[in-house]
Amino acid sequence: MSDKTTVSVTLGYTLNLGNFQSLRLDLGCTDFVREGEDKDAALERIYEFIETKVVTKIEEAKKELE
Repeated sequence: MSDKTTVSVTLGYTLNLGNFQSLRLDLGCTDFVREGEDKDAALERIYEFIETKVVTKIEEAKKELE
């Protein structure tokens, strides 16, 4: 696998705030395929990272809006 191969993941979440309002959060990451990884493994690694960050940021936003 070439060390120049990149993979990218973007996830989004829309939180309904009520009263016809919502908060949209989009996070993304681009990284290189690391030694010993194939593209699928690199995508899974990045997906798990971004998924965790989205959940964390949405929980932070909910607390700030309370």
